[in-house]
Amino acid sequence: MTTLDSHLLIVDDDERIRDLLKKFLMRNGFLVTAARDAAHARRVLSGLDFDLIVMDVMMPGEDGVSLTRSLRETLTTPILLLTARGETEHRIAGLEAGADDYLAKPFEPRELLLRINAILRRVPDTPAQDTAPKFLQLGPIRYDIERGELWQGDQLVRLTATENQLMKIFSARPGEAFSRSKLVEELGRDRGQAQERAVDVQITRLRRKIEPNPKQPRYLQTVRGAGYMLATD
Repeated sequence: MTTLDSHLLIVDDDERIRDLLKKFLMRNGFLVTAARDAAHARRVLSGLDFDLIVMDVMMPGEDGVSLTRSLRETLTTPILLLTARGETEHRIAGLEAGADDYLAKPFEPRELLLRINAILRRVPDTPAQDTAPKFLQLGPIRYDIERGELWQGDQLVRLTATENQLMKIFSARPGEAFSRSKLVEELGRDRGQAQERAVDVQITRLRRKIEPNPKQPRYLQTVRGAGYMLATD
């Protein structure tokens, strides 16, 4: 996916920030729609599809974390949360709710642009050519590597862009352990303990989707001293 065909939704109750972000992102080739709060965002989302949502956490009424959790029931659209610096609990709560990444305020617009482009690169493109699908079998779960789709029987299991990227990383080398720092690097994130903690949260979310018992993982295993490994059937 490229910038030029990407439609972003900005959700922020601060009109000044909303306008600044909209102008900056449009100058960088995005199509941008803005919403002033969660209720406004819901109305916009009921009629339009977006490639990515940039959302402030602290908003009057329904906050960004609650809206993220609600949207994840039906949408796989990537979500980038904007949080005040130091609000670690909001960042973790956002990731647990299904956000793909977060950025602490105040931030440089260029950093936001880099984060957005990194997320969009992780969104799987359906291949145009008709090639034989490659699958990974995880008990009753089947992962289509080429399409980036997770199936349980005939039911499609919704994956966020980050969860899908993690599946692609693990399925490329099943049986190999990846350290947290290596996963952070593969995901195109900044190095650091905060991002490694974010990876742990995403692993926990992914386990809920592929494991019969997420607390005793059979497929997405923790390898002591080495990181995480995907064990297939």
